[in-house]
Amino acid sequence: MNALSYPAVDTAADAASHRPLLDVSGVTLQYKTRDHLVTACYRVDFQLFQAERFVLLGPSGCGKSSLLKAVGGFLAPVEGAIRLNGHAVTQPGPDRMMVFQEFDQLPPWKTVKQNVMFPLLASGKANRREAEEKALDAIAKVKLTKFANSYPHTLSGGMKQRVAIARAMAMEPDVLLMDEPFAALDALTRRKMQEELLQLWDDVRFTMLFVTHSIEEALVVGSRILVLSPHPGQVKAEVNCHDFDLASTGSPAFQSTARRIHTMLFADEVEAQGSTGA
Repeated sequence: MNALSYPAVDTAADAASHRPLLDVSGVTLQYKTRDHLVTACYRVDFQLFQAERFVLLGPSGCGKSSLLKAVGGFLAPVEGAIRLNGHAVTQPGPDRMMVFQEFDQLPPWKTVKQNVMFPLLASGKANRREAEEKALDAIAKVKLTKFANSYPHTLSGGMKQRVAIARAMAMEPDVLLMDEPFAALDALTRRKMQEELLQLWDDVRFTMLFVTHSIEEALVVGSRILVLSPHPGQVKAEVNCHDFDLASTGSPAFQSTARRIHTMLFADEVEAQGSTGA
């Protein structure tokens, strides 16, 4: 048996007959600046089922990262509710692990293996032997076995992000939260990481909530996409994209769907320009 043992669900359609794993209902998020109270998103609803790859897509400032932080328990809604497995989300927990865009989340004095083991030991979820077993299994799944004893400063940006993913996956969270994890990578490395993420999902079938502002990435990585309007973010549409992958990016269906989402995202801006004669 693999050290990483997520429940297997063949398709989102299979899961749809069951209750949602994550239920975000009427959520409004706000934060304070020096002079203003800013509404990041307004009355957002969505449900995430086990083993789905769900993407929050929208322009900068639409509140998608704020929504991810709220699901992680780092930001409390001023309106609405977030429930995981039927329980209200009120604080961070090991059932939701976050992968950030930045590469500086790895303590530089710990090896790859030690970095992956650390949250398992700190949370008390595993003893040292169990933590090492789970860490090595996760490291193997992200294809870094040869670098298990290397330090972060010797790794490329893509390799560091693989370590961050392995560290989160080793905890076997109910939901893996990914905040534009590949945005800082060059185009070729980003595409490679998308490919490896999808392969990892095929192997493990984890549940993922992924944030991006790239339409192509959303269509490749996601099985469903929630399209958010410009600030404050509100739900514009939900798009099913089960049939797309990296090999289909040049297909007419992929390009047509991408254009449709682009129109959704920028319809408000075009309308505003038309009303002002711009």
